[in-house]
Amino acid sequence: MMMREAFGSTIAELMRKDERICVLDADLANCNGTTALRNEFPERAFDVGIAEQNMASVAAGLSSYGFIPFISSFTPFATRRICDQIAISIAYAKQNVKIVGSDPGISAQLNGGTHMSMEDIGVLRSIPTMVIFEPVDNEQMIQALPQIVDYNGPVYIRMFRKECPEVFGKDYKFDLFKADKIKEGKDLTIFASGIMVKTSLDAAEKLKAEGIDAEVINVHTIKPIDAETVIESLKKTKCAVVAENHNVIGGLFSAVSEVAVQNCPATIIPVGVKDVFGEVGKLGELAEKFEMTEKDVIEAAKKAVAAK
Repeated sequence: MMMREAFGSTIAELMRKDERICVLDADLANCNGTTALRNEFPERAFDVGIAEQNMASVAAGLSSYGFIPFISSFTPFATRRICDQIAISIAYAKQNVKIVGSDPGISAQLNGGTHMSMEDIGVLRSIPTMVIFEPVDNEQMIQALPQIVDYNGPVYIRMFRKECPEVFGKDYKFDLFKADKIKEGKDLTIFASGIMVKTSLDAAEKLKAEGIDAEVINVHTIKPIDAETVIESLKKTKCAVVAENHNVIGGLFSAVSEVAVQNCPATIIPVGVKDVFGEVGKLGELAEKFEMTEKDVIEAAKKAVAAK
């Protein structure tokens, strides 16, 4: 099942239970998995057209009347295009709006650089009260959405739209504000998010064969980051790699480094987009181009261990 389908079906289930929840799309319901909601909830599922700034403002107005709006578009149009509306109409005004950005980073693939958001976390992380969440698989998305509905305040969901590898099973217990320690280790920590979690787990297996015991932590909520888990792990391993599908400036690497420099300085090496714009390509090709493969995580891990 594609993640957009997990999102759409879970939102539908929540809308059946809670009449405050509504959904607004910017002419991308088919892409983002919410088309069926218009048939079942014609009074709570809307298409505002290709007008994301208006969509954000309408959502803020709905929130002021007690609704819980979810707005969705491709990631760059759900963040950098509507940054002022998010900052002022939503966050500053204390409105309870949930923002869904699909196809983050290199997952925009053939849509190319204009649709490739390498900076969306950095843009929104600097806005007060904003929560930023990136699910790693369908199970995490399904478990996260009820907690996001219950949370009173703006939340940005960074959604990989298509099919993704399974990381968590049905026995998984999600906590919006607690990172997941997926694999214990003593030599190195790999902090990862989104599509880079599976890459990091695969890299950790290869590192184990080379005598490096890597701890892998899925940081699904980048803001507020789970500082306690970051500190606990870094105090043990003394070095880390941060793997993310985002510019290494302003995203998860920055968030982890900010925690470390104040609490437990360590060698931390980023794996991600090195401050450049995106381009057209398929996911595997772009991962190679931007040095975000399993091999790149392994190389960064060896450098970090050697430097500590």
